[in-house]
Amino acid sequence: MVILAIETSCDETSISVIQENPIDSRILSLVTRSQIEEHFAYGGVVPELAARAHLTNIEPILNQAIQQSGISLNAIDAIAVTAGPGLIGGVLVGVMLAKSLSLSLGKPLYAINHLEGHALTARLSHDVSYPYLLLLTSGGHCIFVEVLGFRKYTLLGQTLDDAAGECFDKIAKLLNLDFPGGPALEKKAILGDPRRFIFPKPLQHTPQPNFSFSGLKTAVKLVIEKNTLDEQTICDIAASFQYTVGEIFKERTSKALKCSHHKVERLVTAGGVAANQYLRKKLRDVCDQNTIEAIFPPIHLCTDNAAMIGWAAIEATHNGVLPSMNDFQPLPRWPLENLNL
Repeated sequence: MVILAIETSCDETSISVIQENPIDSRILSLVTRSQIEEHFAYGGVVPELAARAHLTNIEPILNQAIQQSGISLNAIDAIAVTAGPGLIGGVLVGVMLAKSLSLSLGKPLYAINHLEGHALTARLSHDVSYPYLLLLTSGGHCIFVEVLGFRKYTLLGQTLDDAAGECFDKIAKLLNLDFPGGPALEKKAILGDPRRFIFPKPLQHTPQPNFSFSGLKTAVKLVIEKNTLDEQTICDIAASFQYTVGEIFKERTSKALKCSHHKVERLVTAGGVAANQYLRKKLRDVCDQNTIEAIFPPIHLCTDNAAMIGWAAIEATHNGVLPSMNDFQPLPRWPLENLNL
């Protein structure tokens, strides 16, 4: 089976061709164009600009992905597309292309939940077996989910306000760092003192593994306003903030493992924040303490990408999920637990 997959939920336009062989699957092509230049001046993603950029980029990216795969459009067996959640303007661009290709080529179409793509990425990259605990952390999401099987998801905890990735971007903007903020802040943190500033760890005394980052973001903002932002202070604030997030992740992960209703032997961390090397080390530490395996997809599969959408469609076909009707509507909100079979 050969799947053409499309992902346009936020600020990456991504198209991939995945081929499933009898013994494995491989990515024949994965072309992703980030919109850093379009949003750089604003220090964050502007939804209308994102939708326009998707519209401009999607056709040349489709052509490039097909050319790199070495497979013609007519040889595609099915099409997969992110149908939500996400910025609805961008999602619509990908969905309209997918529907057009499905109708013109006479190929089945699978509407895929973006979060499910992230949830199953480690099964594409590492052939991870069920069950496992998933920490999905990105610019828009921060959740703990028990992944017991295909579309057997149990939500254990979630952010009550901001997502971790959004917090990284906002703090980076306050420090006048480049966009995207996460990687820029991580570079500064390497040169800083993580103990110079003491920041709060919200919800650390609660039994549920939920997250809250708004108070932390406010505390960092107040420190920024009270200090002269010389280079060393910027690095120290970045390091202290990143250290605090790492401690929050460690403590929340330990609680998520205790709250799990099933014995899990591995933690999968997915989403854009999973690319942060410091946070990866902190999560490996807590996994070592609990004698479980820590699994991280490769960096290019942590951020939004079409390969994970194609893989989710392959898993859907294995589990008897029928193709979507062409009149399905994209969804700006689509909780992962609503997919349970």
